[in-house]
Amino acid sequence: MVIDWKTYEAVLFDLDGVLTATAALHARAWKRMFDDFLTVRASPGEIPTPFALPRDYALHVDGLPRYDGVRGFLAARGIELPAGSPDDPPDRETVCGLGNRKQGLFSDLLASEGVDAYPGSVAVVRHLLAHRIRTGVVSSSRTCEAILAAAGLSELFGVRVDGVVADERGLAGKPAPDTFLHAARSLGAPPSRSAVVEDAIAGVEAGRAGGFALVVAIDRTGSAEALAQAGADVVVTDLGDTLGPEAAPSGPGAAGGAEG
Repeated sequence: MVIDWKTYEAVLFDLDGVLTATAALHARAWKRMFDDFLTVRASPGEIPTPFALPRDYALHVDGLPRYDGVRGFLAARGIELPAGSPDDPPDRETVCGLGNRKQGLFSDLLASEGVDAYPGSVAVVRHLLAHRIRTGVVSSSRTCEAILAAAGLSELFGVRVDGVVADERGLAGKPAPDTFLHAARSLGAPPSRSAVVEDAIAGVEAGRAGGFALVVAIDRTGSAEALAQAGADVVVTDLGDTLGPEAAPSGPGAAGGAEG
């Protein structure tokens, strides 16, 4: 489906799974952390049900602030842990400790494997900038700035609202619309004249709750129906498909710097 992006004043993009192929790294880090935790916690002779990809990732952690993701999955398994504090070491069995353990695993994967940008998504961003449409990144990740730099995308966005900014400003994470609304205000664009691009159910719900004019979902996990039910106006498998033929990406260099 071709979208006339020029009708919007600003477009706000999620990071993982939308601009960069880091969602797979996050999913692997979550799985390793939870599988190790469940194995250690199991009774003698018990074989725990592992963290299932892509189902558990999509339902319980994708798009959410890290500690909320821990709480969501544990609640689904009927497990209660103390909250702990953000400075808990990764071997502490608290919500924060598990979240910090996952973050360490993700950082290791990012350092060893780098990060790629999706050419179709980057082509849309460049198309917007060519038409003087404001762009922003809205992510729950606390490593958003480093990932953008590694992918060569930092200079393409007028505002970045990530996990660090959300904490500093006291903004509720997705599925609350607060981070998207803050980004729109920072760009001077009303939600009614702005669009959101997401790949997570929580992010789609946040865009819809914020009253944005258009919510586009990218389906990279076979979750098109769930994304539509969450409130997406349009669901695509490649954001580049929303461009007309004259603006579509071409060639291996279309991403403008993919690997960090």
